[in-house]
Amino acid sequence: MPTTATTAYAANLDSIRAARRRIDPFIHRTPVLTSETLDAVSGRRLWFKCELFQKTGSFKFRGATNAVRMLDDGAAERGVVTHSSGNHAQALALAARMRGIPAHVVMPSNSAEIKKAAVRGYGARVIECEPTLEARESTAARVIAETGGTMVPPYNHPNVIAGQGTIALELLDECPQLDAIVVPLGGGGLISGIAIAAKALNPSIRIIGAEPELAGDGAASKQAGSIQPAMKPVTIADGLRTSLGPLTFPVVRDLVDDIVLVSEADIAAHMRFAWERMKITIEPSAAVGVAAACSAWMHARENADMRDVGVVLCGGNVDLSALPFGPQA
Repeated sequence: MPTTATTAYAANLDSIRAARRRIDPFIHRTPVLTSETLDAVSGRRLWFKCELFQKTGSFKFRGATNAVRMLDDGAAERGVVTHSSGNHAQALALAARMRGIPAHVVMPSNSAEIKKAAVRGYGARVIECEPTLEARESTAARVIAETGGTMVPPYNHPNVIAGQGTIALELLDECPQLDAIVVPLGGGGLISGIAIAAKALNPSIRIIGAEPELAGDGAASKQAGSIQPAMKPVTIADGLRTSLGPLTFPVVRDLVDDIVLVSEADIAAHMRFAWERMKITIEPSAAVGVAAACSAWMHARENADMRDVGVVLCGGNVDLSALPFGPQA
């Protein structure tokens, strides 16, 4: 479907700019780092937007904070609800605590204990359920009925998407020369917000999704022209196992120029490389973006015009008990 100036998405440049003003007092403006070594590997200048240094360790805090801050006082008093076993759970818990309202987080019973502890540590109530999507959704519905709380989903929500789009505003403020931005792709909230903002500011900029081969439903959805179901969640990039939603799919379909698929071996190798050479503890989902930026696809002749490329390092919440590194060769 061709993109037009009148195409309506869940967010726009105005709502993203408003989100920036709204959340600015509460978030970190994360740094942009460079690496001459990775520049040499990729054959271009890479500019890494380090959301691993965001509060709660991921970009998710932006969207959660925007959604929480947009609640009216009556809704806020009743709290917020979500179901998540990952970064969104922690982000919403802290965003709610900072506003002084309750947060109720439904988490699968097989979630890592360290993640449950982190969510509780940020002040949320954790409600465990069976590790199925049906159980998560039904338990969240019950909690909403009991508390009157507002559901804040991880990505398929206008205010969440607008909050994530603030990353593009910051990155292009600092690096206006960018020819492209590489963004890890899971449920699509991050890439949707970034694509909407970046394309509004610079229509010629290319937005490149980065996705694991073992969770390539985003690429399949873009190719098919309709949302394809999530694949069996076996990739180590656990933050990217979710399929696109009805609000994020149109943005990926229309505004994301390409999606690069990367192997599990490349994810682990580039995660280790960033740890060893850049001294930053990125999580596997962030390493997907690094791997894509250094991939054979990026070295193709038709992509030679992308001289300055932003890479969003989406988070740094690593399960240290399950590192994907083998012995040093």
